[in-house]
Amino acid sequence: MVCFLVGTGFEEMELIAPCDILRRGGVEVCLAGIGGKAIKGSHGITIQTEVTVEEIDPETLEMIVLPGGLGGVASIRGSIPAMDAVKTAYKAGKFVAAICAAPTILAELGITDGKEAVCYPGMEGEMGGAIVRDADATADGKVICGRAAGAAIPFGLELLKALRGNEAAENVRRGIVYTGGKTHE
Repeated sequence: MVCFLVGTGFEEMELIAPCDILRRGGVEVCLAGIGGKAIKGSHGITIQTEVTVEEIDPETLEMIVLPGGLGGVASIRGSIPAMDAVKTAYKAGKFVAAICAAPTILAELGITDGKEAVCYPGMEGEMGGAIVRDADATADGKVICGRAAGAAIPFGLELLKALRGNEAAENVRRGIVYTGGKTHE
């Protein structure tokens, strides 16, 4: 199971797009709310989570995902159970993923030290010992990072690839007709 940590002020695209991609790929996904189950995003969209962060079962986790949004990131940082869930997942050898501002949490915990990572542009100075790349998404061992809301689809595909392989990710990519952001000039 993949668990997304959802705190007030989360970035909606960074939660919904990767969650949808994983579910299309046959992955069981759970949304875990911080401070309750009805959580309002940074653009006023409220989502209903299945569980609270305190109810996460670490035994069933394959991956834990941290969406960005400055409010959502502050919610995660301010929640001892959320921070403990991230640390526990990483120490247990599970995948740990974050997008936008959330990779700074992984850096704060030392998880990205020596690993390739991306974050929201301008936050590179908060990435500690990470090897910050110029990409939409990175995967280095069990650590996966995404740049920002505009990279939510490549990030989601990278999560699916890590869990179910290239073929599963490619099938979903084709199914949603994702072409990598090509535009008409």
